[in-house]
Amino acid sequence: MSERTFSMRLRSTYEGTVNAVAGLDVEHRVQGEWQPLELGVASPGFEIFVYSVLTCQHMYFRVNCAERGLVLDSAEGMITIGTDRDWNMEILQVHFSGRLGSGEASADDIDYIVSRMKQCPVSCNLREVPGADTTVTLGR
Repeated sequence: MSERTFSMRLRSTYEGTVNAVAGLDVEHRVQGEWQPLELGVASPGFEIFVYSVLTCQHMYFRVNCAERGLVLDSAEGMITIGTDRDWNMEILQVHFSGRLGSGEASADDIDYIVSRMKQCPVSCNLREVPGADTTVTLGR
């Protein structure tokens, strides 16, 4: 079991065929409650790191959906990172659920999008995390 757990979620709406972000809300879990995320100079560094992983994953999710002809109306994303007492990541769970405006996602599309999400610049610079899992669902 992880010593420390960090969770964030986002809700996004999109416009156009390139899935440009039209609206974005991000929350983080603080003492069991979801609160709006407001990053600033006093924000804890690891929380900024978690946000950077989430936003990088989000960019690769929406861009690669568009590349496959999958136009998003909206999406929800969730990240959970767990660390041991020395801040080594033990868990990295990412899930995105998108509502399609047009296009039909195949299993190959989902596999491709997940594989591309694992290539985002932040993910490429992480060492292997034993409890890493990335999932995507797309529907109407």
